[in-house]
Amino acid sequence: MTITYFGYGSLVNLDTIPADAVATPGTLKGWVREWRVCGMGPDGQGRCALSVREDPGNEIRGVMVREPRSGLKELEKREKRYRKVEEVGGSFRCDAEKKNGPEDLFVFVAAPDHYRWGTETHPILQSYLDCVLAGFYRFWGEEGVAHFLDTTEGWHVPVLKDRRNPAYPRAVALPEQVLSVLDEATARHGLTFLDMP
Repeated sequence: MTITYFGYGSLVNLDTIPADAVATPGTLKGWVREWRVCGMGPDGQGRCALSVREDPGNEIRGVMVREPRSGLKELEKREKRYRKVEEVGGSFRCDAEKKNGPEDLFVFVAAPDHYRWGTETHPILQSYLDCVLAGFYRFWGEEGVAHFLDTTEGWHVPVLKDRRNPAYPRAVALPEQVLSVLDEATARHGLTFLDMP
């Protein structure tokens, strides 16, 4: 028995999903990504994460992940600020085979208690953003990074520069060459960065 879900943020990064999970890149039509999940970390640092909402005029890249059903409890723990929207397989198109996803494909969206734009007290963690962008870079290169930046709403939310001391629990170590690509892309997009207190 397996579960199948669409990853559009950190779940795109293969280093953050189980080793026995299989990720298939593709596009989810009728949805848009946004910086609109707020909560407190175990360190007391407020933070903002990604969510998606239905929007017929948009589409976003991501991955269809299939893993053993035994991993569901751990996945739901990870995505504790979200709820599942079931049966979105008809909106997914695989990059390689140009076919839809399975009927049981689900996607995580912000739970109502956490659904709000990030702020200076709940910023985007740079360590989280690095993880997400590195996942897109691995699958689609620089064009994938640009796609993520162009198809995500909420860039008015500031980014906390925690790269040297990551507050994100699944932070990934990246080569300087990759960090340079990510920094150049975010600079072109005009993001606002906050220094660590």
